[in-house]
Amino acid sequence: MIKLLKQTITVLEKYISPASLAAFGVALVLLIELFIPPYIGMADNGDYYRILYSNGLYFNVPDYTSQTLGYFVKTFGIFQYYNENSALLWSSQTLFVRLSLAISKWLGYDQQFDIRIQAALYSVLYIGAVYLFVKAAAWKASRRAGYGLAAAAVFVFGDIGYLAYFNSFYSESVVLIMLLLLFSACMLLYQRQYNDYFLLFLFGASALILTTSKQQNAPIGLIVAIVAVLFVFLRRGRVFRTLAGVQALVLLLTAVGTYALIPEQFVNINKYHAMTRGVLMTADNPEEALDFFGIDKQFAVLTGAIYYDQFSPIPVESEEMQVQFLDKYGFPSIARYYLTHPGAASKIFETAARNAFSNRTKLGNYEKTTGKPFGKRTLAFSGYSYLKELAAPKTSGFVVLWMVVIAGLYAPSFYKAVKARALRRALRLPIILMMMASGLCAMGVAVIGAGDADIAKHEFLFAAAFDLVTFWTIADCVCRRLWGPNAQKNAGEEEDELSLGQQQGGHL
Repeated sequence: MIKLLKQTITVLEKYISPASLAAFGVALVLLIELFIPPYIGMADNGDYYRILYSNGLYFNVPDYTSQTLGYFVKTFGIFQYYNENSALLWSSQTLFVRLSLAISKWLGYDQQFDIRIQAALYSVLYIGAVYLFVKAAAWKASRRAGYGLAAAAVFVFGDIGYLAYFNSFYSESVVLIMLLLLFSACMLLYQRQYNDYFLLFLFGASALILTTSKQQNAPIGLIVAIVAVLFVFLRRGRVFRTLAGVQALVLLLTAVGTYALIPEQFVNINKYHAMTRGVLMTADNPEEALDFFGIDKQFAVLTGAIYYDQFSPIPVESEEMQVQFLDKYGFPSIARYYLTHPGAASKIFETAARNAFSNRTKLGNYEKTTGKPFGKRTLAFSGYSYLKELAAPKTSGFVVLWMVVIAGLYAPSFYKAVKARALRRALRLPIILMMMASGLCAMGVAVIGAGDADIAKHEFLFAAAFDLVTFWTIADCVCRRLWGPNAQKNAGEEEDELSLGQQQGGHL
């Protein structure tokens, strides 16, 4: 058996790299799950309308409403004439939906849109992202370690908890691809495996699309912009430094603009859930919690309510609700409430931690025509999702411990790089901290901004960031890159490397 394994590795090394093997493995899983019957996707939770109508699509299945939450629907109608629907919110996801629609029409399908066209577009991007990630993760790895990491990457990033999003209109698919590209670009820049200008562009493009993919990612844009400032000092060349500086400024302005452009309707929905599914549910006395915000105690009847409930004690779109309830508080005041009520804060963040390690939602994965029960989820290629849910300690304490341990592991090499005044070698820890801070920010925004409403999906970015950082840390350990000689020198390090002590300009 061992001899066969060695022979297999020898053959693989001759014809295919670890990165190519991982990309091929993920591509095979994508083909089987998304493009061969029974097709796997995700049911609509009621949010599809936000992205569909404004992009020229509509629901054309007669019993679509009865399939919501339980069945995956793959075909939608295409508006043939004037579309009077304006965008409910601006999202970079629109770029991918419209490109998929254009491809559909180019292929001759101008009456009905098959969501698998969008899935194919996402799949191409995702396969490329996995390739770059494993290319970086397997840097300086031995033969066995490299192919082991490739197999592990297929197991983790080929999990259906990630891939099922591609056959849906949820923005999490965009978040996953761009987060993977962002992290890969940073680490390849640190390793200097590709052209710096190409990686700088890849970093900026993925960061922009990630920040604008959904409004709750606006704070993440600020975090990424801070790391982008470090790239300004990476090289001596004025051109590179100017491009990096402009990019950092654009990311900062994009983050601010993304938050400012959130439509009032969605602000109200999130505020409603932040109070009814957050503050009131975690308070020992809901009436006292309402008094903190200056809200009439009669609104305690809304404890646990959902904005979309068919029957509500107080109509959610009424003037009374707006004036006497929603206008009385905002996200800053909710954050202040949690800061002054540690018991409630502990409860809401424990709720967040319990759902932070789940890659899957409770939405159905099958089409109704398959005859599967309503809400049935596939078990195929879901090993990592279930392993993660079973093994991860779902507590806020574990999240803090995980961050402290990871930061501690990378601190020695960071200190050595700073002491040696080598900025490029010092990049690794800031990149890791960027990913962890982005995940933690996503968790905080989810619970403060919307309580526990649809929390598993809202915390998707944390789940993805956790997987990326943990995978990378294991890869660094396996490849002896944490503190050993592999961590001391980057490939191709040349004289145009700008040290921490050299801030003067120059030419390439």
